[in-house]
Amino acid sequence: MLKYIGKRLLLMIPVILGISFILFSIMDLTPGDPARVILGDYASQQEIDNLREEMGLNDNFFVRYGRYVGDAVTGDLGNSYRSNTPVVDEIAARFPSTFKIALMAMFIAVLIGIPVGIISAVKQYSIADITSTILALLFTSIPAFWLGLLLILLLSVKLRLLPAVGSDSWKHMIMPSVSLAAAQMATIIRMTRSTMLEVIRQDYIRTAKAKGAPPKRIIFHHAIKNALLPVITTVGLSISNLLGGALIIENVFGISGLGTLMVNSVKSKDTPMLIGSVMFAAIAAGIVNLIVDVLYTYVDPRIKAQFVRKKK
Repeated sequence: MLKYIGKRLLLMIPVILGISFILFSIMDLTPGDPARVILGDYASQQEIDNLREEMGLNDNFFVRYGRYVGDAVTGDLGNSYRSNTPVVDEIAARFPSTFKIALMAMFIAVLIGIPVGIISAVKQYSIADITSTILALLFTSIPAFWLGLLLILLLSVKLRLLPAVGSDSWKHMIMPSVSLAAAQMATIIRMTRSTMLEVIRQDYIRTAKAKGAPPKRIIFHHAIKNALLPVITTVGLSISNLLGGALIIENVFGISGLGTLMVNSVKSKDTPMLIGSVMFAAIAAGIVNLIVDVLYTYVDPRIKAQFVRKKK
């Protein structure tokens, strides 16, 4: 298992390098001068030229990219062009807000999605099944930012129950988390329902029913565990989607998180900050996917047995 984890971590290196190269290329091709951003609109051309020479911006693309990668390997992601603060410090200050939103959204999606999916499968074609299917399709179709605006209009403007902007307390996190969770919850409901339907039609489930096993034991002891593997994959992918979706939601709700930082970096052509933020998000997503793969071994003993055989 440790060997497998080590291989997965090593495979993340070319992925991170590819992401950084693409972003560096895009930012290099976009209009705008970082030196102008740093010095402001009233700086003279001579001052801008001097700063460009000092920062090495006059070097060719590959020299600048190689220098950036070399510094990044040592943990130095550079300083922001806008604030002149270390990129690592800015990310460390902003990421907790993004992480809290994504974590709460995932908790809501799993807490509601899995039980509703199980009920829909067990009571197929019932009113509960039809209702959950309609709601799943509805939430899948609604963009997160639009749902967020509707929640602000209803819960903040009309009912005055929750604050519309900010991230100072848990109340500020409710609407952003629900907005992000809706689409992922719908996906988990549909996946759980389809996998449960497939499992409860298997021969061993029919055998358990024939032996007189209680329905609850059949569902919770036999069916759920075997149906969870695809659901865990969906949850892992959902976490990555939630980190990306926070980029828009944070701007809707005025939250100073990683997503807002990325948007502001694009607007001001703050290359070090943008690349650092995206690389951090990519690493977080890669680690989450690795954790999901490791969880497979605890859910499905057959996968764990494969690792044991390979080790022998």
